[in-house]
Amino acid sequence: MTQLRFFQYGLIGLLGFTLAGCDKTATKPPVTTPVQAREPVIAIALGGGGAKGFAHIGVLKVLESHGIKPKIVTGTSAGSFVGSIYASGKSPYQLQQLALQLQESDLRDLTLNTQGIVLGQKLQDYVNKNVGNKPIEKFPIRFAAVATRLDNGKKADFILGNAGQAVRASCSIPNVFVPTTIRGTKYVDGGLVSPIPVTTAKAMGADIVIAVDISARPVGNKPLNMWGVLDQTINIMGQQSINTELNQANVVIQPKVGHVGTLDLKASNESILEGEKAAQLKITAIQAAITNFKKSPAAFKPAPKAKF
Repeated sequence: MTQLRFFQYGLIGLLGFTLAGCDKTATKPPVTTPVQAREPVIAIALGGGGAKGFAHIGVLKVLESHGIKPKIVTGTSAGSFVGSIYASGKSPYQLQQLALQLQESDLRDLTLNTQGIVLGQKLQDYVNKNVGNKPIEKFPIRFAAVATRLDNGKKADFILGNAGQAVRASCSIPNVFVPTTIRGTKYVDGGLVSPIPVTTAKAMGADIVIAVDISARPVGNKPLNMWGVLDQTINIMGQQSINTELNQANVVIQPKVGHVGTLDLKASNESILEGEKAAQLKITAIQAAITNFKKSPAAFKPAPKAKF
């Protein structure tokens, strides 16, 4: 009898010990995997400025050499020209080769027209050839070319369709290029409404926007030819827009190309070098922007949803 009681007490004790163990297991906090900060969506907004736009190539070369490759590219006028070919998959070094080989005759098609002296078809064909005739939506990097609607003066962001035609619209300087007609609507140079398309980049879902400003600032009594006057006039008209756009950028790169003529294709190498120098000076600021983003609450949330 004593042995039976001893066995019963032992069994009860063992059961209690087991239940206690189960209770500890049940109250043990679950193991959670820490949420990783996501990489920021980086965009580069390339401004207009004629042949000064070759500086964009130098900027892109330096960014890629530091492992910084934008997921979104927006461009106005000359920025759309360089940006479209880059977003289509060409490397900055391939862009440099194209720039050094580019001749005025590759782009200029003079015409007798009351709305302009350059038709723009050659520009369209050149871009389409160098993007492999891909429509914008097939580019490996998301891209937008910014133009101005002639009928109401509003900004137009081209993110689909014929790349060369979109760039032609973005580059159609009033009274120089014949306005580009797309689906019955006429478009002119995007620099009139968005000289450096930062707002477009943000609308496309960018966390960090790097703006490249190649616009010419008024410089006293420096003599200007007809093209210089035109370039400066557009920049003066768009000065408020330039400042508004730049204020929304995380980092602003300003290559020193104010002395380069609007049509000076021979200065392409010089412009590229100026772009490289200006970009190199901003690498620390860009890296800091990326680091700060990864520490921010936004880094632990989904990427911003594109508005278009």
